[in-house]
Amino acid sequence: MTDKALTISVPEAGQRYFGLSRNAAYAAAERGEIPTIKIGRLLKVPVKALEQMLDSPRKTEAA
Repeated sequence: MTDKALTISVPEAGQRYFGLSRNAAYAAAERGEIPTIKIGRLLKVPVKALEQMLDSPRKTEAA
């Protein structure tokens, strides 16, 4: 078994992967830009899903 965490907190994911503040990370999670799972009252980020999302970024349309 590996020591790597399978999930991390929303603020940790935002900071580690995107350099976001705590509030910005939660806002990104609310918009669906950071994948999350809800466990009771906890909102966690599955590391594998986040890394897969980053490996195949979607193209966004210019506004």
